[in-house]
Amino acid sequence: MKGKYFLDTNVLVYTFDVSHPAKQKRASELVADALLENKGIISYQVVQEFLNVATKKFATPMSPLDANLYFEQVLMPLCDFYPDSEFYQFALTLKHQIRFSFYDSLIVAAALKSHCKILYSEDMQDGQEIGDLVIRNPFDGVVRRRASTW
Repeated sequence: MKGKYFLDTNVLVYTFDVSHPAKQKRASELVADALLENKGIISYQVVQEFLNVATKKFATPMSPLDANLYFEQVLMPLCDFYPDSEFYQFALTLKHQIRFSFYDSLIVAAALKSHCKILYSEDMQDGQEIGDLVIRNPFDGVVRRRASTW
């Protein structure tokens, strides 16, 4: 992968989703590559969203100890965007321009402000270009391959 890329919360969540093994594998590869190559990043919003889901909504919620370990070993090494007031103004402008939800606009704004070339997200339109950023569904090919084997 060339250039920096941004990981949306759903990518991190899928690394724990045993009910979708193909997506779990792909998500785990992306996170491992992000940590190893130091090119994948997340924002504080992703940290907050992931910890909320992991400690409340997982089939077996993460324990405080496991959540702290994941925070230290994965989330903080990937977290490379810290918002300021200008960022929120930019996100509001994006919200009106691209008609995304406010929270999706925050993700897109963080990816753009971090000079990422790709935003990996299952929740947004695959292939959509916003400035120099391209949104990619990292599970799109995974689903098609699986479906074609049935």
